[in-house]
Amino acid sequence: MNFRIFLVFTVVLASACSSDDAPVHSDFQNEDIGMDTLANNKGDTGAHTSDAGTDTDAGADSGAGILESVLDKLVLGGQDAALTLANAQGWPLAVEGGYLFVSFEDAFDKVGGDHDGFSGTAMTHAEGFSYLVLNVPPGTRYKFSDGSTFKADPWGRSYIYDEFGQMTLVAPTTKHLERFFEIGDANIEPRQVTVLRPEGQVTHVLYAHDGQNLFSPDAIFGGWKLFDQAPAGMMIVGIDNSSARMDEYTHVSDDIGSGMIGGRGEDYADFVNTRVRELVREHYGEPAKVGVMGSSLGGLISLVIADRFEGEYDFAASLSGTLGWGSIGLNNQTIIERFAGKGKRDTFIYVDSGGGGDNCMDSDADGIQDDDESASDNYCENKQFEALLVAEGYAYDVDLVHWWEPNAPHNEAAWAARVFKPLALFAQR
Repeated sequence: MNFRIFLVFTVVLASACSSDDAPVHSDFQNEDIGMDTLANNKGDTGAHTSDAGTDTDAGADSGAGILESVLDKLVLGGQDAALTLANAQGWPLAVEGGYLFVSFEDAFDKVGGDHDGFSGTAMTHAEGFSYLVLNVPPGTRYKFSDGSTFKADPWGRSYIYDEFGQMTLVAPTTKHLERFFEIGDANIEPRQVTVLRPEGQVTHVLYAHDGQNLFSPDAIFGGWKLFDQAPAGMMIVGIDNSSARMDEYTHVSDDIGSGMIGGRGEDYADFVNTRVRELVREHYGEPAKVGVMGSSLGGLISLVIADRFEGEYDFAASLSGTLGWGSIGLNNQTIIERFAGKGKRDTFIYVDSGGGGDNCMDSDADGIQDDDESASDNYCENKQFEALLVAEGYAYDVDLVHWWEPNAPHNEAAWAARVFKPLALFAQR
């Protein structure tokens, strides 16, 4: 069996496991393959248009009667109505008299937080849910409680992680995370989109794949720790992967040992550039600098997006990118070949790998130098891509950076350890 194909199977099994019971980021093997709000002038850098209570089209009527209207909708629509409001305006919802908190779990019918020293204030029971209106200041921390245990509001828009895990927030004004639920389109199944909102003016927005692993301290291998690593002024949009990750993150099909797989990358690229980017524009506006980033197959799809939407992205980063995809078991076009002959374009490209290789070669004459069995972490394919870009007119430190981290493994811990490099490069653009 081909060495690269053999290594695939260990990671396909690993991809079924995650601390959050969600699809995880593992491609081929465990180690080796691989704000203040924006200005309120859309002509400036865009406006934050969806703070709780400001939307007039998704469930809450303006002026008096918001509370009654929302409660009526929740009685009639249940969690479907809660989802609509979560994405349009964000829970807890601004109503007359304060903020409306809603719990759909019968046992968790108390709101504990800064307002009561986390003792738990009783909610009112309604048909299928409990609710409470509290007049609390922006930035208030809270959780739901059953009287003995506490859990973060699963519908809450804004949150951070602290020593007690996830902590939901009311209309925070400091650095925090915000989330949107079940975001999809006609071709891509719904998933969560998480936005890191920095303090101060937003100057850059970076779209990043495998969103489950970017911010949570409970992510596989400890995650990327982007909450702490993001440069000032950079908003990061984490897009969760799904069970169809290998299909969505690949532009062509390939055979990694069990038949053809992959090839829906164009659909996913369209989803990112239209549905997700439109969502971000609607709620936050768009700053002048836009980038995309991922690792392994996420690195591959980042380059696919930059190629497909030429001129739309100022920056594309691929960490340990699986750039030989298409040639593992088939002879389809790789991203290396897709970039060939197109010349230098405006997107600044960062590529890296760990691992290494003794003798990168193309012994099977498929055009890709991926036949060194000592190589790991997509080292040879990334070196080949770097050389191609230079031949196409890219210049080091002008619009291209290649980094090699010798012997670094193929996992989130390794990427977290060096992600500061592409983040800093993008911040300087």
